[in-house]
Amino acid sequence: MQPEILIAPVFFLSFFGMIFGIVYIRNKENMAMIDRGIDPRNRKVSPRPFTSLKYGLLLCGIGLGLFLAFLADEFMMKHNVMVNGNLDYKQYPQIYIALITLFGGLGLVASYRIEKKEWLDKEFDDKLPIKE
Repeated sequence: MQPEILIAPVFFLSFFGMIFGIVYIRNKENMAMIDRGIDPRNRKVSPRPFTSLKYGLLLCGIGLGLFLAFLADEFMMKHNVMVNGNLDYKQYPQIYIALITLFGGLGLVASYRIEKKEWLDKEFDDKLPIKE
């Protein structure tokens, strides 16, 4: 049996299973809210002021990691190697994965530090006595 035949059915079954799971979990959540006497249609959406900052720094970190991985791969790695007397081209995908995750994580850490600083500054300003 050819394994390529299974790709399409497994993909579509997984997709519909995921959709079913999301709908099922949302329904269970709504039923739990109704049991507690809460109207599920009146969900309070909390503001997220730093979401754009977080995603922006994450994408900048991923882009920087991808760029540095490309430079390292292009100029620092030895691609042409001799294997049994034949010239072979060797690829290094590990550097891409490592640097993308490293700089993406650094972007999230930077976002956290900025959010924490802003939050602490706001909290400190709220505690200051008002001079009139």
